[in-house]
Amino acid sequence: MRTFLTILSLFMYSYTNAQKTIIWCGNLIDGFSDKARTNQTIIVENNKITGIQNGFLNPGATDKLIDLKNQTVMPGWIDMHVHMEHETNPNRYLESFTLNPADYAFHSVRFAEITLMTGFTTVRDLGGSGVNIAMRNAINKEYIKGPRIFTAGKSIATTGGHADPTNGYRKDLMGDPGPAEGVVNGPDESRKAVRQRYKEGSDLIKITATGGVLSVAKSSSNPQFTEEEIKAIVETAHDYGFKVAVHAHGAEGMKRAIRAGVHSIEHGTLMDDETIALFKKHGTWYVPTLTAGQAVADSAKIPGYYHALVTPKALEIGPQIKNTLARAWKAGVKIAFGTDAGVYKHGRNWLEFIYMIEAGMPVMETIKSATIHAADLLGMKDQLGSIEVGKLADIIAVHGNPLEDSNAFEKVSFVMKNGTVYKNL
Repeated sequence: MRTFLTILSLFMYSYTNAQKTIIWCGNLIDGFSDKARTNQTIIVENNKITGIQNGFLNPGATDKLIDLKNQTVMPGWIDMHVHMEHETNPNRYLESFTLNPADYAFHSVRFAEITLMTGFTTVRDLGGSGVNIAMRNAINKEYIKGPRIFTAGKSIATTGGHADPTNGYRKDLMGDPGPAEGVVNGPDESRKAVRQRYKEGSDLIKITATGGVLSVAKSSSNPQFTEEEIKAIVETAHDYGFKVAVHAHGAEGMKRAIRAGVHSIEHGTLMDDETIALFKKHGTWYVPTLTAGQAVADSAKIPGYYHALVTPKALEIGPQIKNTLARAWKAGVKIAFGTDAGVYKHGRNWLEFIYMIEAGMPVMETIKSATIHAADLLGMKDQLGSIEVGKLADIIAVHGNPLEDSNAFEKVSFVMKNGTVYKNL
């Protein structure tokens, strides 16, 4: 009995004296407050935040100290719209004929690590081939380094719509893809496509409710789903615990989607006053993707960079998104941070902060859009998006103070995801 009590005592001593990580913060932006705090200490145990104290707490003998007294600390950023399998280049259209899934997988490993090292500890992947599901799993198992991924797997489109993977192919290659390939016509096929995404292991559903810029098709904004089809998708998604994200540039497609009960509208370029009113009535989130708009407009000016059908759409749509955000912000629409990474080069997601500020959003509100508001849209507000006791330890730091100098968003010096340090300069 005495031996047992001795062993138990030693175990309890070891447990209570387990190593903690003590993080000294010169400035702390917690993700939900309107003001930063100075001279704070964050305590991390295993993968969670277990304490936040005023002043600089002295570490215990077994504790690990991280000194960020000269930096600004905040929650890991969340990008709600990325494409981790690919990256823009003038051969992008050709790649669909020359690259295998394994090629996309190996490319994505580099994109994932770049994204994490620039401060984005969580992302929402809104459409790929399905490699994005395997990548999520590999990151969760710590086979590779990358952000926490919530993925839609393959986007759902209508025949010929944005995200029909055979747009632009010659007739003998085009075929007639169906729900398994993410192409639907009618409510029944729409339901089947949602169930297929569930079967494949997706975390959410993404549909393309209007034309798009980079698809090899004429329109950038025409509605491409009936409201009945979208309702079928939303109802089925609810049955399977999915949220629904919607690509849309044109106003009519947005209106149909919002009325049908979707959770977020991506891009939203041509929203009108009626659309804005629907956003507010239904509490729908808006994810602007300003960086993508700027990038495609710039790339379209390079001769031959895009397919001939794409260039005029990029020049038309790209420059308008910033003004759309300005209107939506002033009107009180709920905004979550998203960039459409992959449409531009991965690792430059931080530019979205700059463009949002230029559009008129206060700096702290842009940070909230990438932290607590993004976590809210994800349905992960209880675990992510803020530095609070009990939350997962996703913590980053930047040199300088982004509230005073927006260039600080580029200067990420420290990255911790789920309690593990991946970068500490």
